[in-house]
Amino acid sequence: MTINISVAPMMDWTDRHCRYFMRLLSPSVFLYTEMVTAAAIYHGDSDRFLRFNDEEHPLALQLGGSDPKWMASAASKAHDYKYDEININVGCPSDKVQSGQFGACLMATPDTVAECYRAMKDITDIPITVKTRIGIDNLDSYEFLVNFIEPLIDAGCRKFIIHARIAVLDGLSPKENRMVPALNYNRVYRLKHDFPDLEIVINGGLTDITQVEHVLQHLDGAMIGRQAYYQPYFLAELEQYFNPQSALPDRRDIVEQMLPYIDEVIQYGEPIGRVTRHMLGLYAGQPGARKWRRSISENAHRKGAGVEILIDALNAMSIAA
Repeated sequence: MTINISVAPMMDWTDRHCRYFMRLLSPSVFLYTEMVTAAAIYHGDSDRFLRFNDEEHPLALQLGGSDPKWMASAASKAHDYKYDEININVGCPSDKVQSGQFGACLMATPDTVAECYRAMKDITDIPITVKTRIGIDNLDSYEFLVNFIEPLIDAGCRKFIIHARIAVLDGLSPKENRMVPALNYNRVYRLKHDFPDLEIVINGGLTDITQVEHVLQHLDGAMIGRQAYYQPYFLAELEQYFNPQSALPDRRDIVEQMLPYIDEVIQYGEPIGRVTRHMLGLYAGQPGARKWRRSISENAHRKGAGVEILIDALNAMSIAA
């Protein structure tokens, strides 16, 4: 059974190691890559940016860009890798992204996004979606949001993931933009009411099951961000709640299932820390959680470190308990 919950694309966090770990916690949650720029795929080593583990499905590639040619080329390559969805980033507020003329600043030029959408749609039959904010800077109104999405609807877009905050492009850091602008779920609810045929997924501030259950009464899906990273077991709890026949996994079992994967990563020459950094929050809120985090953090950087550091971290928790 599929649950209508996804994990947000998060730069420096939702890489393929993180996604493999999250998939063990939730068989059904829809995963998203970090944002990858279409320019990087067009000019660089596309396999470096696009490869993933088959276990990660269902999986969406999030693309950043505003050049229809580059976006279409990236979509074509994503098609070959068999992603389940391609998502256009119209939500990131960072200065670097703005200087590349993509991300949240594209809300001011919806026709550009629609042109990219059409170019991508012409080259692949993979569903293409858009992740956006509810507004930018002083353009903070329902009418502005509608004026942004209507050209995309005309281009064929039927799924919008909406971070229910405006983006302040001048004056707030990306981190502040994830927390400071007030959430406005009602604007997203209104959008669904006025455009019932669209698939509307909401993102922003969702940290407990009650909240998620509430927004799903109004909308088609809920996207979890930082909560899924800092407290990844939340994904298992969501899976079990919305898919009751799914048993709640034991955290230790999740660790043990990660060991063969980590061994393989090490064999390919990557340090263990690239995987274990995503696992630090597994025991958040549990007895011994600090021992778990500290044991991994202090040992993952050691030369030649292997899966034994996770076993040692589990043992350190047992001693603490």
